[in-house]
Amino acid sequence: MSQDSNLDLPEFKSDGDIGADVPATMADGDAAQIVQTLADENEKTATDLSPVFDVPVNVSAVLGKTSIELNSLLKLKAGSVVELERKIGEAIDIFVNDRLVARGEIVVVDDRLGVTMTEIIKDGDSA
Repeated sequence: MSQDSNLDLPEFKSDGDIGADVPATMADGDAAQIVQTLADENEKTATDLSPVFDVPVNVSAVLGKTSIELNSLLKLKAGSVVELERKIGEAIDIFVNDRLVARGEIVVVDDRLGVTMTEIIKDGDSA
């Protein structure tokens, strides 16, 4: 098989340009401008999401889980302690519509409990 160094590739122009819009050589500033332009075109704003603002979602923060027999459950009263499988300081799971979306920590704000997200879970990372 022989190699032909003079290939006619239709996507390359003879004047050195690749395609119609992207020059074959560019300064660093030009590359940064192209990347920023593409990012600006793909950026969504809160206004773009306005059609879904009224959609209700169920958000839950799971502190931990445990298994308990029914007779032990019936004996629980105010002040009873239920041991969970999580350790102190371990991240809690944050679910939206029963789907794990983040992990976070418990915070106290004005005598109320809250959750601050420390990690966003991407698709497939929830295992």
